[in-house]
Amino acid sequence: MSVTLALLAALFAALTSILAKIGMENVNSNLATAIRTVIVLIMAFLMVLMTGQLTTITMISAKALTFILLSGIATGLSWLFFFRALSMGDVSKVVPIDKSSVVLTILFSILVLGEEAVPQIMAGGALIAIGTFVLIGKNEEKKRFTGSQIYIVYAILAAVFAALTSILAKIGMESVDSNVATFLRTIVILIFAWAIVFFQGTYKQLRLISKKGYLFLILSGAATGLSWLCYFAAIAMGKVSVVAPIDKFSVVITMILGFVILKEKASKYTIIGGLIITAGTILLLY
Repeated sequence: MSVTLALLAALFAALTSILAKIGMENVNSNLATAIRTVIVLIMAFLMVLMTGQLTTITMISAKALTFILLSGIATGLSWLFFFRALSMGDVSKVVPIDKSSVVLTILFSILVLGEEAVPQIMAGGALIAIGTFVLIGKNEEKKRFTGSQIYIVYAILAAVFAALTSILAKIGMESVDSNVATFLRTIVILIFAWAIVFFQGTYKQLRLISKKGYLFLILSGAATGLSWLCYFAAIAMGKVSVVAPIDKFSVVITMILGFVILKEKASKYTIIGGLIITAGTILLLY
């Protein structure tokens, strides 16, 4: 069941990107993320209400609550460090480092959670990491390099906190309903997202977003919410070392949907990288 949920999480994550792409024309990416997070929080809250788990929030242990909130903070810090790195270094150098979170998640799950280092899982994770790097290829839209190497540190920190998100959530959800945990950590993420927007002053662009833009951002947020609910339910039920890499299959699904819906052209990097990631996912499935 955890594998099925992880695949559903990947599917909804892919839909998130496609819907956001349509709705983000002339919209700041951080502002779009903040808007989508509001929808995710609403969805998570409704899910908690429908499952009758709202009253259980007061019964969550201090330890579980701490780790759930730390998971949300880790997500927020990952975003902050990632965008900081992008503002200072080349996209083609920052993104590959950030994507190494797949490998880090598997390593942390083994070292921290004590999950078994199954050769098949290690091989599958390695293939997904390699495929992701190939998929990135030679990014032609490079940002101007400032001459400072500190962006590498920020990119590494972004990857570390992205990996810690899943590990901390797994620890915190041992005796907590996954929907409740998702709701609580989304509150923290919402605070981070809007803090970034207000710090950058991009909240002023809210009135400039078209009705079509809002519609697709809301749909994108709904897809994000479904993805998060499936992903953290999968983590609660299965191994992080398996669930997290399978979730990265969303890269391939996004690529396919991009070809079909957005009529994007396929490069050799996207095709080869997608095939490698698919091979890695199949290894994890079986």
